[in-house]
Amino acid sequence: MKYLLICLLPPVLFLAAVTAVYGLEVRLLFQKIRKKPGRFFSKRNLPLHALALLGLLCAGWGFFIEPWRLQINTFTIYTDKLNDTSVRIVQISDLHCDLRTRLEPRLVEQINQLKPDLIVLTGDALNHKDALPLLHKTLYSMHSSIGKYAVRGNVDNRKFKTVSLFEGTGFVELPMDALTLEKDGQSFGLCGIDHALGPNSIQALRHLSSDRFNILLFHNTDLVEYLESKPVDLYLCGHTHGGQIALPFWGSLLADSVRNKQYEWGLYRVGRMDLYVNRGVGMTDGLLPRARFWAVPEITVFDIVPKTRTIAEIKTE
Repeated sequence: MKYLLICLLPPVLFLAAVTAVYGLEVRLLFQKIRKKPGRFFSKRNLPLHALALLGLLCAGWGFFIEPWRLQINTFTIYTDKLNDTSVRIVQISDLHCDLRTRLEPRLVEQINQLKPDLIVLTGDALNHKDALPLLHKTLYSMHSSIGKYAVRGNVDNRKFKTVSLFEGTGFVELPMDALTLEKDGQSFGLCGIDHALGPNSIQALRHLSSDRFNILLFHNTDLVEYLESKPVDLYLCGHTHGGQIALPFWGSLLADSVRNKQYEWGLYRVGRMDLYVNRGVGMTDGLLPRARFWAVPEITVFDIVPKTRTIAEIKTE
């Protein structure tokens, strides 16, 4: 109950503030209609009008502009578990493909220009079953030199458990798998765990070798503390959408996580492991409005390179 109150307090206060501003605006407007224009245009009310106008502009941005933006965030991660080669991983998350095409064509174009070795999708691919052809076309059109892999998220399991989300796309679904992949004769590990199977994750994690650089794909951050003693170097997830609706200097209004705002978006160092929480591409099909504010859709690029080398040095050889 305490956790629920902590999570709900910021959005409740925000909604209360918005309701107060526009409630006062409506009241003043009625007074103007009743031939009392002086109050409406008085200097005392100008800050209120400015807030109301700012709110309308922010709403317009959130509904009509930000959902169509796409940001590429690139990180270099150094490791002593690779020598003389680098691995480029492109992460996408929370596509939430819908009846309306939004960023999908640009997503494909941008990812293919990045020339990834590995493309990974960390869950929640679909909002509506009728959008399945769009999802399949989008995923099929993405190209990588080593492979494409995906795990299911909570929405995938709740609404589309019996649907073949990745069939014919070239993406390999990893419900509870640990794989060994290679580039230039050097190996690294990839582990994928279905969101519904998270409590049984040890079945896959025990197959990871501590001698290799290991990447874990899981939909949310629920496994963070559990992984402290496991040989995972890079933990990739999504789920939070960066709040989807966030505020400057505060961040997400509703992080939708058991840790609330502790890991709401971005790169975190947790013990010996790097954790990345991706903001996702699409928008949830639920109570939240189909809008994004201060949480731009993103593609994330990770260049895994030897600790003593740079990407430029490797590419020039």
